[in-house]
Amino acid sequence: MKPYRVLVTGSRDWDDVEAIWQAMNQTVRDAGTGREIVVVHGACPRGADWHADRWARLADVKTERHPANWQINGKRAGFIRNAHMVNLGADICLAFIRNGSRGASHTAALAEQAGIPVRRWTA
Repeated sequence: MKPYRVLVTGSRDWDDVEAIWQAMNQTVRDAGTGREIVVVHGACPRGADWHADRWARLADVKTERHPANWQINGKRAGFIRNAHMVNLGADICLAFIRNGSRGASHTAALAEQAGIPVRRWTA
């Protein structure tokens, strides 16, 4: 059985840890017993990515980190990275959007366009 890919996108200033952990726990339950989980995120060192990565490490769940290449891609690096993560495919996208975050909103919209179900939390 192929792994259940969970794409996490979110604001750099997302600080509601409980919302992320509850969402991750529910997603694991929804994936079904015995299915490998892979948490895919943009490797931001703070905010939603960081909290999801921490959850994955503590839950012994595999992560797939995709940092943006700011040196090569400049200001578009985050959007390029987001599109790449969506193009890799996911079973679900969890979007934690604070203050209308353009990056997280962009990723969620791309995921929807790709037919990936999206669950949103806003703050």
